[in-house]
Amino acid sequence: MNLRALLLVNRHSRQGQQSLLEAINCLERLGFHLIQESTENPEHLADVIRRYQTEIDVVIIGGGDGTLNAAVDAIVDTQLPLGILPLGTANDLARTLGIPNTLPEACQIIAAGDLRRIDLGWVNGKYFFNVASLGLSVNITQKLTREVKRRWGIFAYAATALQVIWKSRPFSAEIRIKDQSFRVKTVQIAVGNGRYYGGGMAVFHDATIDDQRLDLYSIEIKHWWQIIPLLPSMRQGRHIHWQGVRAIQGQEIEVYTRKPHPINTDGEITTCTPAVFRVIPRAISVLVPPV
Repeated sequence: MNLRALLLVNRHSRQGQQSLLEAINCLERLGFHLIQESTENPEHLADVIRRYQTEIDVVIIGGGDGTLNAAVDAIVDTQLPLGILPLGTANDLARTLGIPNTLPEACQIIAAGDLRRIDLGWVNGKYFFNVASLGLSVNITQKLTREVKRRWGIFAYAATALQVIWKSRPFSAEIRIKDQSFRVKTVQIAVGNGRYYGGGMAVFHDATIDDQRLDLYSIEIKHWWQIIPLLPSMRQGRHIHWQGVRAIQGQEIEVYTRKPHPINTDGEITTCTPAVFRVIPRAISVLVPPV
């Protein structure tokens, strides 16, 4: 095997800089001919992929969910297979796909060449892998700085969430799906394509990234402290069975609010309401562990 691979590592990710040389050595030992590129700005990743698309067989991205999200448009456009080195803080897409966090194992999975077609979520023209959400999660994203993630790792999500929850206030929204409409007072609306988000929470207990559906939940509580009992069940996606949580599934969902609310896609704020969410079935190919 002598696959030509474009290796893109986010040097600012939690493990990026220190893992770059290890990744290069590991992949070259496994037979890859590497083209290495780096950028200070993840927004340029898509341009780099498009520039090399005729010279490579696979794109390998090292970083977290935000880095992968920055590259997703170019992966869709070029239809190049995607290899993932989980070097971020949460690595929720890798968790959904069963890709281990250890670099040698992740490299072996890429070399093994098992491809899986996965769905993507789409909201207002922006693709996402894991979850798009508004409300609490946006407030958490705004407080979750690079320095906090680098220092505290996965625990940064829980610590920041606890700081944000007690300040949360319900907002009004309308959720539309097919010929149904729900007017709600909510503190969080999340629309999932994969299973995991936010450092290992599950959007639905049975969600998969190739089930060709979106999974929405809305937390409709009056007081901030009512969310505390929900938190343990959110790790397994069982919160959808609790009173005060609305659960909806479908292929296209619309959300409207009186004033624009920012929307977070895979941990980055990228659009706002009004919003149309869609699932894009079997959109790209990813290198994953054998079944």
